[in-house]
Amino acid sequence: MPEASTGTTLRENWKCILACTLVSMSPFQYGIDFGAIGGLQAMPGFLQVFGHKDPASPIGYNISPGRQQLISSLMTLGAFISSSSAGFFAAYLGRRPCLWMASILCCASNAVMMGTTNIGGLYAGRFLIGIANGWYMTFSQLYIQESAPARYRGLMISVFQCWTSIGTLIGTIVDNGTSKIDGKNSYLIPLGIIYIVPAFLSLGLFFIPESPRWLLLQNKTEQAHKSLMWMRPVQSAVPEEMEEIQTAIAKEMEVATSTSIIDIMRDPVDRRRTLLAVAAISTQAASGAMFMIAYGTYFFEMAKVGNAFQNTCILTSVGVAVVMLNSAVISKIGRRRVFLMIGLSICGVAQFIVAAVYHVSPGTLGTGKVIVAMSVVYICGYNGMVATYAWLAGGEIPSQRLRSYTFGVAAAIGFAGAWLATFTAPYFINPDALNWGPEYGWIWGPSCLITVVWIFFCLPEIKNRTLEEIDEMFEQRLPARKFRKYVCTGPGHVTEEKLEVGSLERTAEDEKGAAVHIENAER
Repeated sequence: MPEASTGTTLRENWKCILACTLVSMSPFQYGIDFGAIGGLQAMPGFLQVFGHKDPASPIGYNISPGRQQLISSLMTLGAFISSSSAGFFAAYLGRRPCLWMASILCCASNAVMMGTTNIGGLYAGRFLIGIANGWYMTFSQLYIQESAPARYRGLMISVFQCWTSIGTLIGTIVDNGTSKIDGKNSYLIPLGIIYIVPAFLSLGLFFIPESPRWLLLQNKTEQAHKSLMWMRPVQSAVPEEMEEIQTAIAKEMEVATSTSIIDIMRDPVDRRRTLLAVAAISTQAASGAMFMIAYGTYFFEMAKVGNAFQNTCILTSVGVAVVMLNSAVISKIGRRRVFLMIGLSICGVAQFIVAAVYHVSPGTLGTGKVIVAMSVVYICGYNGMVATYAWLAGGEIPSQRLRSYTFGVAAAIGFAGAWLATFTAPYFINPDALNWGPEYGWIWGPSCLITVVWIFFCLPEIKNRTLEEIDEMFEQRLPARKFRKYVCTGPGHVTEEKLEVGSLERTAEDEKGAAVHIENAER
């Protein structure tokens, strides 16, 4: 007799995992932007067009702090604006149409950047691609959070973060390969690879269904049922999951009759969830990552730490490796204490060491080696622990009916923090300004440690909980420390366990029936 499917293994959920993996490719563009654009600012071919000659610079060219600010920060400013408005689009259009919209804008904005030699045109392209990246980052995570089974939600957000790191790695590798090319081709080639993922993603979206939870929120019950039937391996359990989602939505509607953006701060429970989501995603900006990622190549070049492009490639490769390692354990280890707290502590200590060593012995070979080593340690803490869990926590915490608005606002504020970091960094690190260089770590080290304290007291542990369980725990107004051990009593608290137990019960009944049949035959 064939073994009954439990519907809980990775192989059994292959269709849903495949759909979420496709959507998770969206942040590849975000990573490419940081990897490629950050490197362009240390590339002679790019600086010949948008920078100026500087005999004092190690590469003979430099770029003014003002231009450097705008080139790097306009993207995050665009992402902030698009994320803050994402809730309206996502609430009414759905996740797939919004991702198509982001792809179209991404391609159009990249065409502007590749075709212009005017700094104003470059600024416009940077701002527009930021809007596209903000939509990508927001809409794709909404789809994953709402579609993936609870036990694989963390894994899929980890894969999401992998694409960010892979994009950054590819961007830095291509930069390294083209940096010595004379003229515009040195930066046009890196920009050209931006077209690859939007084209592939736009085609793939035709073959996957819409988010079932969004469909239910729109009262499109039949379409939601078809979507879940496509995504779930045990189709006999789909009606039960549908009922659990509908029950959770109905309970939310009982206490709040509207679903407008104002509601994210109106009710005390929704207000708490909004503030937690905002703060969770903002831990990325608080870690100082925008300083390390957006200006990594330029930072290494000006600090005279070996080959800047090769150092950045090594650093990014380590980041990809630790994110992949993280994917193997993300569903098994707690997010709050182990990863976010330890990860931010590593980031903070690494930046303190970099700042202190450079302060004592600036420009020496030994200091350069310490900076590279601590940068590797930092990226292990950030990519392997902080980045994935910040987005994951920020996406899991919002309520069902307000998820689009809450997550959009949280992502927008996260991008605002990233924009502030990228906008102010040139004032500190550029030789034409304060010229702090690596001593900029004095700002971000304390920021990391303060964030650790906030996580300890405020951020709840919701590892492997269904979205319906999370709703119940917030409605019970539990303090953060009690989330981890709380036993839910609502209809959605044992969805996957019910699947497994139900399958085992069916198997036992089949075996019992077979035994009776044999016994009757013997008689």
